[in-house]
Amino acid sequence: MSYLGEFEQLILFAVVELGDNAYGGAIRQCIEERTGRTASSGAIYTALGRLADRGMVNARVGATTAGQVGRPRKYYRLEPTGARALQETYSTIQAMAGGLLAQLDKLAQER
Repeated sequence: MSYLGEFEQLILFAVVELGDNAYGGAIRQCIEERTGRTASSGAIYTALGRLADRGMVNARVGATTAGQVGRPRKYYRLEPTGARALQETYSTIQAMAGGLLAQLDKLAQER
């Protein structure tokens, strides 16, 4: 199994949700909307680069449009390796947390 950190998991879940529209800015916005956490563009692109190096995502450069300023967007797609790693990581967390959420709630409310 290939270990995924929490931030990498958030990125991969965002790529799944966004489908063909998974580019850096949209991934950042998706994470912020769904979790309330802010993520810098630099952190997103650094993590995407690591995930691409590990064969978990694939990047393609989008077409340039008339009047576009700057570089064309780079779109990301989840590869089967990334999907399996995300499934395994998520299943591991679920297995570990199973039956413990009530106890965790109780502990979190202690003073």
